[in-house]
Amino acid sequence: MKSVAVYTVGRFLVFALLAGVLWLVGLRGFLLVFATLLLSIPASYYFLARQREALATDVDRALSDRRSRKQNLRAQLRGDDEK
Repeated sequence: MKSVAVYTVGRFLVFALLAGVLWLVGLRGFLLVFATLLLSIPASYYFLARQREALATDVDRALSDRRSRKQNLRAQLRGDDEK
């Protein structure tokens, strides 16, 4: 699923950019990591909304396909399929 990779890379980029900005501001060490984590959550929510929707759609489609294949397999095992 391409959308998983795109969303994951996007999250890493948001984190890295915020860490870079906060480092330039003067934060270092644990405080830098903690502040970056706190700020990257809402930033990712806002900036990666389209990618998150694509990811959710792909996951939903994959789950639907899996449920359908599972139902078909169960029907075949019961002998419900008509030939």
